[in-house]
Amino acid sequence: MSDLTELYQELILDHNRLPRNRRRLEEASRQAEGHNPLCGDRVTVFLKIENNVVTEATFEGSGCAISTASASLMTEAVRGRSLDQAKNLFKRFHSLVTGDAVEEGNEDLGKLEVFSNVCQYPARVKCATLAWHTVHAALESHQEAVSTE
Repeated sequence: MSDLTELYQELILDHNRLPRNRRRLEEASRQAEGHNPLCGDRVTVFLKIENNVVTEATFEGSGCAISTASASLMTEAVRGRSLDQAKNLFKRFHSLVTGDAVEEGNEDLGKLEVFSNVCQYPARVKCATLAWHTVHAALESHQEAVSTE
């Protein structure tokens, strides 16, 4: 196993064991719920938006290691971004994990690149993207729950 693969696995395991920003955000200006019926993963994403910028992002929920790590890393990645930047990041992350070509931007995805091999495991793509579809719904102010089905 390559050193890079081991590093990626360690990062996912670390964010699963000690998820960042896993808490209810009482002062959230937007929130959305998501569910993966195939494996039972559930997530609620909370966003605080001020002056068109995501100033705080948190989540609650339960799921597998990939789902939890993805939610944890997602909250770190969207914080400080404008709504348009956060929506673009969603598109780029989705392209990464589905194996599609990235349409916009060539900015390094940083830690999010740990999910680059998920496209090789189609059943895990839904685990990795659940929090992202949910944050996208919150960014768009959609009221209905997100489902990966």
